[in-house]
Formats: sequence, C-alpha cells, structure tokens
Amino acid sequence: METQPPGSIKDLMEICTGFWAFKSIVSAQELGLFDILHEAGAQPISDLARRLDVQERPAETLVTALASLGLLKVDDGRYGNSPLAETYLVRGGRYYFGGWIAHLDQRNYPGWAHLTEAIRTNRPMGWQSGHEAETPFDIVDPELTSQFQDGMHSLSRHSAASAAQRIDLSGARTLLDVGGGTGAWAIELASANPQLTITIYDLPPVCDLARAKIEAEGLSSRISTISGDFRTQELPSGYDTVLLSMILHDWTPDECLRLLNKCHRALAPGGRAIISELLVDDDKSGPADAALMSLNMLVATQGRNYTAAEYNAWLLEAGFEAPELEPIDTPSCNGLISARKKAPVDGSPAERHVVDTSAS
Repeated sequence: METQPPGSIKDLMEICTGFWAFKSIVSAQELGLFDILHEAGAQPISDLARRLDVQERPAETLVTALASLGLLKVDDGRYGNSPLAETYLVRGGRYYFGGWIAHLDQRNYPGWAHLTEAIRTNRPMGWQSGHEAETPFDIVDPELTSQFQDGMHSLSRHSAASAAQRIDLSGARTLLDVGGGTGAWAIELASANPQLTITIYDLPPVCDLARAKIEAEGLSSRISTISGDFRTQELPSGYDTVLLSMILHDWTPDECLRLLNKCHRALAPGGRAIISELLVDDDKSGPADAALMSLNMLVATQGRNYTAAEYNAWLLEAGFEAPELEPIDTPSCNGLISARKKAPVDGSPAERHVVDTSAS
C-alpha cells in the first residue's frame, strides 16, 4: 500500500516562493502605490494604471497579488489600501515601515544571494554587492548611513511603542540608550515616561540624524545625544538605566561580554540594564523569525541571535544579578531581559559616577 509523504508540498512551495511576496511589496513601494491610494482613495484598475504610469496588465497583476496578501482591499472593482497598508506603508506615517523594506531590498537582499559562501567562509558577505566583506557599521558614506538608519528606525518604532507599555520605568530618571540610532526607542520611552531623560550614545553621523528626529517629535529638552564608539570607548556613566536594543546580536560573544561590562560600569549602583532582542529558544530549535534573523547576521555581521540563557550567563559574569526575562511579541524583539547592578551594602562607600551631559 502506497503511503502518503509527510507534510504538504504546498507548505514547501510557500517557503520557497516567499520572495515573490516580498518583491511585490518592494515594487508597490517604488511605484508609490500605497501613497497614491492614500491620497486619491480607492481606484479602478484603469485609473490606477494611469496614476502609476503603467499598462493595465501589470497594474492588475500587482494589485491582485497585494490584495491576496491583505495589503489592498477590493470593493466593486476598486482597489484601496487595507488598514495594514494604510498604517505602515504610507510615507510620513508615524510607524512607516518602508525604510526597513528598502533596506532589505537594496542592502540586505544582495548578500543573501551569497549565503552558501557566507556559510563556507564564516564571514559577512557585505550589505551592498554581496562580495564586499563589510558590515553596516563600516560604512562611511553619509547617504548609505542615512538609508541604513532609516531602515532601522522603521523596524524599531513599532517594537519600541509596544515595549514602552511593558517596561516599568516609573522609578527611572536617567537612561542611556547604547547604540540608540535615530531615537526610535528613546522617543517612545520618553513619550511614555514624562519623568525620564534619555541620552543616545552612537557614532557622530548617527547622532546628527537622531537630533533631527528628536526635534521633529518635540523632545529635544528630554533626549540628548553623546557621540562615541562603544566598541573602542568607555560609556558615559552615572545612569540608573542602560538600554541595549537590538545591539548585541551584531557582535561575537566576547564582544557582547565586553559591552555588558561597560554597561555595568556605566550604571549607578542599583541601576538596571535592559536588553531587547529577538531571542533564539534555549534548545536552538526556533522560533523561525529569530533563527532566520540569526542567519541574516551571518550574512551581514560577525554576530548571531543568542538565547536568553546565553544573555543571562553574560550578565552574571559582568557583575549583574537576578536577570529576568519578559516575553514580548513585536517584529524586532520577542524578549526583554533586565538585570540589576548590585547596590552597595548600607554603610559601605558608594561608587562615584558622573553623568556626561555634553552633546556632540
């Protein structure tokens, strides 16, 4: 008797053709489709093709694909943005996701074409051509830096908004956002915690970009920047909270431990370190988003996505105590790990810390 093969080939087909859906969204973004529908409202194919400056056949095949993905809605032959597209794919929106989409397509996608080489050589394939062994942190071109940071801002903003409702910072007054980029997390945490002042610590060109974002949000009085390189310099000290959001997965275990040691030194006694990451399960069987992001780190950096157990061990080795994990469900992180720097015993001299408030 013939037996049925396990699983469904349709499942395998869906995995193998995942890039079809991705490139459909990329083309819609490049054509400005979601912006057009936002401004003009639902359109029939003929009018939409004219607005896109394409023929009706490609217009119809594209919008049909996008409707099947839940990005467009169809009513009596007229296509309009779905709530998902209206919220995340229209330029200028608070949680616009297009920067991340453009980064994936233009900088990340070429490197993945050389994934096998990355596996064989254990080195990044570069984020531009696939054969330049550089990481996003080696780029000096201002335009590329801006594009990369726009992508990270798009990815981080929604996650930060969700995390801001989960992290209890009511007792915090000063937070150092290490590698804070253009301020997606700082903006959301400051908005949710009016007593909190935040310092973003990042490379000089990134701080320039961050200040523009912060000013646009009206938060310049509470969010500042300090320029520096955490890979080679000590962190400014005296803060009661240090945040590492989507930072540690870029680096090797030794580099992660070194940075956590710097965070420990930057904190006042009793202060808290918070790590936000897309965590791999402790048994390293998944989940798929974290596991595939880890493979992406092989293509793009020297790091990988780590487990909660690995982070806990490094935190303890760096001198922190009682690490705790809070699960969270967002695009760029599924866990918040926090740990305390031991406070001095009553009567013992406290360490002296000075907060560097200079912006550069």
